[in-house]
Amino acid sequence: MRVFERLCPTGPQWTVPWAEITEAFDWVRRLRGVAQDPVHHAEGDVWTHTRMACEALAALPEWRARPAAERVRLFATVLLHDVAKPVCTQVDAEGRITARGHSRRGEIMARRILWELDAPIAWREHVCCLIRHHQVPFWALERPDLDRIAFRASLLAGNADLVLLATADILGRSCADTAEVLENIALYQQYCAESRCLDGPREFASEHARFTYFRTPGRDPDYAAHDDTRLTATVLSGLPGVGKDHWIARHRKGIPVVSLDALRAELRIAPDGDQRPVAAAAHEAAREHLRAGRSFVWNATNISRQLRERCIGLAAAYHARIDLVSLEAPPAILRARNRSRPAPVPEAVLERLLHRWETPDPTEAHRVSWLSTAG
Repeated sequence: MRVFERLCPTGPQWTVPWAEITEAFDWVRRLRGVAQDPVHHAEGDVWTHTRMACEALAALPEWRARPAAERVRLFATVLLHDVAKPVCTQVDAEGRITARGHSRRGEIMARRILWELDAPIAWREHVCCLIRHHQVPFWALERPDLDRIAFRASLLAGNADLVLLATADILGRSCADTAEVLENIALYQQYCAESRCLDGPREFASEHARFTYFRTPGRDPDYAAHDDTRLTATVLSGLPGVGKDHWIARHRKGIPVVSLDALRAELRIAPDGDQRPVAAAAHEAAREHLRAGRSFVWNATNISRQLRERCIGLAAAYHARIDLVSLEAPPAILRARNRSRPAPVPEAVLERLLHRWETPDPTEAHRVSWLSTAG
């Protein structure tokens, strides 16, 4: 990522070029003037906090000791960690300022920003995962689902990076409880070390053991679950125009396909119309394959985790192995392909999908593949 490489602080001064950063990114400029809770952010607006967090990161010996590529990626993460506050910040009737949901919304906004900057998929998803969970170490030990969050972070990014991000975040504030929060971050670091997920991905006995762990509350992560799968459901995920039909023709030739586009055409329902009859027809077609124990492909945008879970949950109930394939293309290529389709998806629909875009992750399936169709 050249733009981040150019702006990332380097030794011996380790100076944050804040004026250049503000000039380079409109999403940084939008942070200016966005108010924050003065109890936890006495330093001022989000723009000021982000600058202070970047400077705090640049001062950390642990960050400076990292390889250059890792330093750049973490610096980009700190720059983006509060990107959603302008759209999430609210002031209630009593004057209290909150930014509820800014971590999840920030993940989605950062994904689009980095996609449009042509960031490599794994690099981008590393950053997005850290943004999604950047507040977890502040109060992690209070969460009953801590192991799942820590294990997910280890599979996508790394808890050592999450600890550095949280440390820079809290040091980039003016608040009374800094020492207490730093202690909590240290406890989270210790927890991850003891849970074997600090410096690398949490290991599971098998792909099936990992898949069932994240679907079974209370499951021992070391339990070697018996693999009782009897067919494979290939679930596609990708924006319109990414090339799902072409991928199926090349990589799943001869396999039955449940295609929402085909059902939409059969039912004469527009892409911006009521999709419930289309979804119902797709689920019934999938059930026929599942009852017969027949492997098949589920061809739909499946752009959010919630949508994918409807497919995956149904298939898992019939003991299917889930092969989740995420297809992507750069913005210009994707939009050109969409325009060339016999029935292009309206731009307004594409925008709505981008506002919900959650890339599949290893907690959702037996196998998850991130593939570019640009070539």
